[in-house]
Amino acid sequence: MTMTRRLAAALASLPPGLPPVDTALILGSGLGGLADAVTQRVSVPYAAIAGFSATTAPGHQGQLVFGRLHGRGVVVMQGRVHVYEGRQPGDIALAIYLLARLGAQRLIVTNAAGALNPAFRPGEVMAITDHLNFTGTNPLTGPNDPLIGPRFPDLSRAYDPDLLARLRAVARASGTALREGIYAGVAGPSLETSAERRFLRAAGADAVGMSTVHEVIAAAHVGLPCLGLSAITNAATGGPEQQPDSIEAVLANAAIAGARIAALLADLLVRL
Repeated sequence: MTMTRRLAAALASLPPGLPPVDTALILGSGLGGLADAVTQRVSVPYAAIAGFSATTAPGHQGQLVFGRLHGRGVVVMQGRVHVYEGRQPGDIALAIYLLARLGAQRLIVTNAAGALNPAFRPGEVMAITDHLNFTGTNPLTGPNDPLIGPRFPDLSRAYDPDLLARLRAVARASGTALREGIYAGVAGPSLETSAERRFLRAAGADAVGMSTVHEVIAAAHVGLPCLGLSAITNAATGGPEQQPDSIEAVLANAAIAGARIAALLADLLVRL
């Protein structure tokens, strides 16, 4: 089935009368609680959407949440699927194409990430300025559907400079510490070896995670401006001081960073 047909089937499976949308958000591991602030909410489980898959990762509820958030009409992906769950990159892209068809004019994507940069600390927030795709896959591999986007979309500004500038201004005005850096996307699900972490840092990355890059590629394909935010959840320098990581610590630090992301978004959304 072509992507256009998959997209049409997904749209047709949604309930009628959903609230209007202008902003889409994707909430990563441990960040799903940000959806609790959505008012006038209508929730649609992924299992009810044609072509979507249930999420299996901890901290991913697996539903679309429609409603109002800080003055904006939003659709929130409360959780995402990953290639390590056995999903194809095209399955990830389908969700992005659906968000665009629902009326989203911008995409804000969040994730939990390990800090390759030794200056970063768990609980901090990093604005993504660019990314490195080390997953070995790309959602645009295979036949291209020109009804969705061009064969060779430009990624030189994958993370929208205007949205990033607005975020910086909000952070300065509120006095919120905001790191900036390059995100390395890997396939997972095993965490990186210490040698891999040192390699990724040498390649120029500041944080590493198992999501986001496919979503942002698909967003560029469909012309959807993106803002990326990483919740720094663990030190991942790969140095001699490297300590073993646990999902419990990752989720705890994601909650700390998530509160800071929620405050930034509260100021940002009202100014868009």
